[in-house]
Amino acid sequence: MPQHRGRRRRGRRHRDRRVVALTYCSEDPPVSTSRSRLTPATGIDRLYPESWRELDDDDPVGPLWRGAQIFRLVGFVYALGFNIAINNDLAHPQFTWLLFAALTVANVLFAAGYVVGVWRTWWCVAGELALFVAAMLSTLYVAGPEWIAGNQSWPTTLWCSSAVLSAALMGGAWTGAGAGALIGLTNFAVKGEVVINFGKNATFLLLVVSGMAVGLAASRARVSHEKLTAAVHVAVQAAERERLARQVHDGVLQALALISRRGREIGGPTAELAALAADQELRLRRLIAEGSTATPAPRSGRTDLGAALRIRSTDNVSVSTPADPVVLPTLAANEILAAVDNILDNTRLHAGPGAASFILLEDLDDAVVLSVRDDGCGIPEGRLRQATGEGRMGISRSIIGRIETLGGSISLESAPGAGTEWEMTIPVNRADPDVSRRSGR
Repeated sequence: MPQHRGRRRRGRRHRDRRVVALTYCSEDPPVSTSRSRLTPATGIDRLYPESWRELDDDDPVGPLWRGAQIFRLVGFVYALGFNIAINNDLAHPQFTWLLFAALTVANVLFAAGYVVGVWRTWWCVAGELALFVAAMLSTLYVAGPEWIAGNQSWPTTLWCSSAVLSAALMGGAWTGAGAGALIGLTNFAVKGEVVINFGKNATFLLLVVSGMAVGLAASRARVSHEKLTAAVHVAVQAAERERLARQVHDGVLQALALISRRGREIGGPTAELAALAADQELRLRRLIAEGSTATPAPRSGRTDLGAALRIRSTDNVSVSTPADPVVLPTLAANEILAAVDNILDNTRLHAGPGAASFILLEDLDDAVVLSVRDDGCGIPEGRLRQATGEGRMGISRSIIGRIETLGGSISLESAPGAGTEWEMTIPVNRADPDVSRRSGR
């Protein structure tokens, strides 16, 4: 029996450890913000070792650089076969092989540097372009006039176009087009004539167009990578905010809500502590909601007023907005939100304990109508005129002034014991499609 009890105790301890482990693992893990590979491996990438591919994770044009080196290899094989076939017809065949060997070594270095990423600089690209131009001009020495007239420039235009791709990947469409034009003009210089009949010889046109096309692809890859990086950054921030929001909601917000509720129940000097706790709870809820509830604007400089108002929803503030976005210019939306915040602050400070606020947003054809009311003690008759006479400009400037600046109108209805209601009407120009609700009107 004692042995059985010992086994049961040991089994219970093992179960306790498992429970502790499960409890620990169930907590939200912190969101990792470490750098991750944003550019997936392409079919061409798989021709290279994975360790090489990982060296340029930050370069969105990395796959294109590696693909260009495959093109360089094809150009080299073609140039090698071409040189074997025509070498005996050249004026200096042995010297030609020396030039070909030197050019091969240089291309191996360029290819390795571009694959790894350390040579993706303007100086290296310019050096490669100058090397191929010099190689093409050497045709005037290694070959005779008759051979030059009947053949392409040595060491073949295909191999030399590798420099065009490098320039395009480095600088974009116009740089690629310029590099293609340089190689094409060098070919004209070797031939001793400018051929503008692209029906017979389209080499110049192909060099320029290919450089422009590859450069455009590189530029778009960089722009897309920037957008993807920004989106990943926003997603990581949102996930981290959600994790913190859950922890804060389970701890700090509940504690503040309890202090506020119990303080109001106790009354007396504790009511001031309750009001402070309620204010901090409201601010913290807004801060948490800003990252998880707000709807992105359809375009820069636009804000969804409905989503921004929903952020202000709390236990004492009810918000009702249309299902579709109510998109306004950001400056106008910020002024409206500032006026709403001032109204909510006045309710919290002057409407009495437990006063609730109700926000209603309506989207009409040519205006948005926003009403904010509370069920508090109301404003005594003549109190606003008295405050203005005493130099207190809070309502006239912070609320009325903001709405009138936008070309809108605002009305106030209040009576002692009947609460307070503000109604704001702000005109909207429907000629701008981004301002509309996109509801088919």
